[in-house]
Amino acid sequence: MTILSLSTLETWLWDSANILRGSIDSSDFKNYIFGLLFLKRANDVFDEEVENIMKKENLSKKDAEEEPYFRIPEEARWKALTSKTENIGEALDKAFAAIERDNTQLEGVMTAIKFGDKEKLSDAVLQRLLRHFNQYSLRNSELYTPDVLGDAYEYLIKMFADDAGKKGGEFYTPKGVVRLIVRLIKPQPKNLVYDPTSGSGGMLIESAKYIAQQPNGKIGNNINVSLFGQEKNLGTWAICKINMILHNFMDADIRKGDTLVDPKHKDNKNNLMLFDRVIANPPFSQDKWWTSAETNIEKKLDKDGKEKEITPNYNKVVVDKFGRFQYGIPPRSYGDLAFLQHMVAVLKEDGRMGIVLPHGTLFRGGTEGAIRQKLLEKDIIEGIVGLPSALFYNTGIPASVWIINKSKPERLKNKVIIIDASSEFKQGKVQNQLEEKDIAKVVDSYDSEVDIDKFIRVVGIAEIKENDYNLNISRYIDTNEAEEEIDLKDVLESIANLEENEKAIDEKLNQYLKALGL
Repeated sequence: MTILSLSTLETWLWDSANILRGSIDSSDFKNYIFGLLFLKRANDVFDEEVENIMKKENLSKKDAEEEPYFRIPEEARWKALTSKTENIGEALDKAFAAIERDNTQLEGVMTAIKFGDKEKLSDAVLQRLLRHFNQYSLRNSELYTPDVLGDAYEYLIKMFADDAGKKGGEFYTPKGVVRLIVRLIKPQPKNLVYDPTSGSGGMLIESAKYIAQQPNGKIGNNINVSLFGQEKNLGTWAICKINMILHNFMDADIRKGDTLVDPKHKDNKNNLMLFDRVIANPPFSQDKWWTSAETNIEKKLDKDGKEKEITPNYNKVVVDKFGRFQYGIPPRSYGDLAFLQHMVAVLKEDGRMGIVLPHGTLFRGGTEGAIRQKLLEKDIIEGIVGLPSALFYNTGIPASVWIINKSKPERLKNKVIIIDASSEFKQGKVQNQLEEKDIAKVVDSYDSEVDIDKFIRVVGIAEIKENDYNLNISRYIDTNEAEEEIDLKDVLESIANLEENEKAIDEKLNQYLKALGL
């Protein structure tokens, strides 16, 4: 029996992507590969569980197949699918539909991608792909640890993000950034943790891993946490659902839909649910973020008789029945502070949240400046951490982490911790990375609340008010190196000496030229 290590699993799974090259766009690899990975894993675990039930309870195979919690219908059995030589894509689509039919918690997940389009995926390519996945068993008994498949899945997500370039930022946040935010907001056992733009689920998974290391962080083999998320992109939502299952978070509540216009997590009175920890990396500076106002834009004729769209006035068209935008309606071109205000609205009074936002949110004026001022006057901004540039897939600009705390400790009342971590990174060819030492330096400094020259300051609101509530980090932390003082007397003496030397050289040169008759 071959026990699969993480490195073997990673290489094997990534090689599956090479089979698809030339058939479909690399940004779509993840949808097909993750679907097949889940199908193979579900089949292997189902077979393993059936065999164990047959031995333990002395049942026939037919009776034992009725027992597992997760059902694999006949048309989705791996052996039947790998024996097909034609119309393989159609068979896979039927298999995924059957799994959803028999396992209602997966409704919409498995059928989010279609294998039956022969113009994209021929029978020959799919046959190669299935043969490749058939090389190893993914039974629990043949994995190095129960968590290894989840770790390999995270590796694949990163590799697909690398491969997709800028599009990778739509579903993946670099691991170093995620770990930094989690360690700043410190989720605790029994917490309800929520990500309103969950992507592939990395922030939720990392929060759970952090909790698992805390006292009482685990109950038996289960981590003592409840995970919630919402994702707008259907394919990414499906990936997130699979990610949760492969990490054994079967009960994670991941909804699909536009969080700003239609938040899905509500209590039995139809009010927004509240959470202990909220964490997110929303799309940077999303424009036209109130999508319901953008679907039927009015048009008028200009003076030349041409149709011209009437730009919606967001102060009038954004009507939120949940009252989330109490600090102000962000401009149409920048949805950053709309996401932040949604997160503040669903944060418990003793909760903490961390959000990644572009640097512009620290200093842009107008409506955003007014929102920032109200947040500061409300005294819920606990910290701002300036990140290095080129960390993210979808932008090279630097970003910042905002830490919000509705119940700041007395020592931090009317103060904001500001850190300039722009120099704390490992340089990469395409992207920079936050390493463990960089994360530890930021977190330790943040927790100590002690000023360090050119790195961290605890700044009073009074000083921020003097700066018109501008949070641009360079206003509070001077990272410029002091220029060496120049002694003008020494400089003048040096110039005089140079002139004397130059005069002596000229005289000697003239003597040589005269001797040569020139």
